[in-house]
Amino acid sequence: MMLIALFAAPLTFTWQALILFLVLSAITLCLGHSLGMHRRLIHRSYDCPKWLEYFFVYLGTLVGMAGPIGMLRTHDTRDWAQRQSACHDFFAHRQSFWRDAWWQLHCEIQLQNPPLFVLPDDLAQDRFYAALEKTWMLQQLLWAGVLGLLGGISWIVWGICVRVAVSLTGHWLIGHFAHRRGQRTYHVSNACVQGFNVRWCGLITFGECWHNNHHAFPGSARLGLNTHQTDPGWHVLCALRAVGLAWDIKLPQNLPMRKHVVFAATESDHKYPLANIIPGIRNDALVRKRVLP
Repeated sequence: MMLIALFAAPLTFTWQALILFLVLSAITLCLGHSLGMHRRLIHRSYDCPKWLEYFFVYLGTLVGMAGPIGMLRTHDTRDWAQRQSACHDFFAHRQSFWRDAWWQLHCEIQLQNPPLFVLPDDLAQDRFYAALEKTWMLQQLLWAGVLGLLGGISWIVWGICVRVAVSLTGHWLIGHFAHRRGQRTYHVSNACVQGFNVRWCGLITFGECWHNNHHAFPGSARLGLNTHQTDPGWHVLCALRAVGLAWDIKLPQNLPMRKHVVFAATESDHKYPLANIIPGIRNDALVRKRVLP
């Protein structure tokens, strides 16, 4: 995908193909990856009709990272590793920029004693997810055929190859910076790896860049907790709730208190007072208050 994007995209560029790339990227990343794979399938942070869950998760497979079961396994393994007292550089994104890129985009880590991964019964017995797990790569061929009929080779290059290459590379970039340094409001005291918020990326990541918030409240359907933190995925979820397609939406105020999460207010946070986080609730009721250097 990357090689085709690098060599064929300049030769097949049209404004229509660019618009197609932007629209399909927004749909698959927001509805598919963020709302479908991450907030619904992995964290169960809201409920919706089963057909809508299937549709969102299907869109998530079109991002090109993995099938639904593969995403669950990868996410759970990384979360497990980051919560330990010591963490391999692969899971912590601790290596240099280019080595981490090579590891994350082209390599697979094999553990001698991996954690036990057990699917919940409802997912283990789900025929749709089982079929999608076996065929998730082939789904790109179906849409390549559709795009080819509608717009020719340029739509295939930009709608499939450029979109997948940019989506996967962008996902790694956010993960790389979100686990190294940056702004944070919370500190998870028993975890080896901390999450950081990657500012200015809320729109293009559909809220997934607020990783410090996510480490603190992984079950929250809202990732941009501060009033200045853009979270398009949350706004889409609110629209779905308004028309009755989403309910039981979990937020920090209705999640159990996490005793290992403390405030980590630094100088960079003072521009945005903690009172602005999740308006209308007392934040000191959620986590222990402590100022870290």
